[in-house]
Amino acid sequence: MDKHVVSILVENNAGVLSRVSGLFSRRGYNIDSLSVGETEDPQYSRITVVTRGDDWVVEQICNQLKKLVVVERVMVLSPKTSVFRELALVRVRAEAQKRSEVVSIVEIFRAGIIDVSNDALTIEVTGTQGKIKALVNLLEPYGILEIVRTGLTAIQRGDLWTENEDDAIDE
Repeated sequence: MDKHVVSILVENNAGVLSRVSGLFSRRGYNIDSLSVGETEDPQYSRITVVTRGDDWVVEQICNQLKKLVVVERVMVLSPKTSVFRELALVRVRAEAQKRSEVVSIVEIFRAGIIDVSNDALTIEVTGTQGKIKALVNLLEPYGILEIVRTGLTAIQRGDLWTENEDDAIDE
């Protein structure tokens, strides 16, 4: 089962996210990750969904999405023509004698320390899922207390809706 990133431009109204996510659950499609935010035009939000399935399944998902009145556009984003990122906040144990080691690891990943307490550091890291996984793996020996991740967000390189018109599905 391949991972697919689906970008959905929707009206920015109450209940829209529920309708879109409900479509996935009613049809038995799983959502691996979901992120939503208002676009440059406050009338619209962009929903980025990561799902798994073959090409036929993704085509069915897109066909069902385009039937929703609140959906303006749907596009499956390709890793070759898009940029994918995720944000993670990681709270890690960092007693005084080990703190400099943790800080060094954080600097290597160009992450930032956003909170400090007597026995823990909270780290903010943005990047690919691979980068976040690598940082988490290096921090595990120190004792990860908590991880919060945003889920994948993505944007097509160049002109978002016209560069790959064949991939776009209009309403």
